Amino acid sequence: MFTHIMVGTNDIERSKRFYDAVFGVLGAGEAFRNQAKTGHARFFYRHDGGTFGVTEPINGEPATFANGGTIGFKCTSPEQVRAFHEAAVVNGGTSIEDPPGLREGSLGPVYLAYVRDPDGNKLCALHRPKTSR
Repeated sequence: MFTHIMVGTNDIERSKRFYDAVFGVLGAGEAFRNQAKTGHARFFYRHDGGTFGVTEPINGEPATFANGGTIGFKCTSPEQVRAFHEAAVVNGGTSIEDPPGLREGSLGPVYLAYVRDPDGNKLCALHRPKTSR
């Protein structure tokens, strides 16, 4: 359904350090730098057929986060969820909501953690254990 997700940043190098760390936990490769025709810097990460981008806003306005928006990342285990969370917090992110852990949801149990990146974008690391449902 999606080709890519792009978020804005007010500090491209800070965002690169943050996303290098959290996406390293997921096994994503090194970001590649791109420069828009406007001169604004962007970084793109590719992994498992998806692309995630971080950009300086090309309209020259400050980057803002989506109030009510969350970007979720699939993890292979509860340990990977915790490692994602830890990498985020150590690299300038903020832990939000409950600590990483198992939650019961309408679609069954999920192990998850929520953080905000340095620009305030809400991220979720999620592992869905196999169940007999």
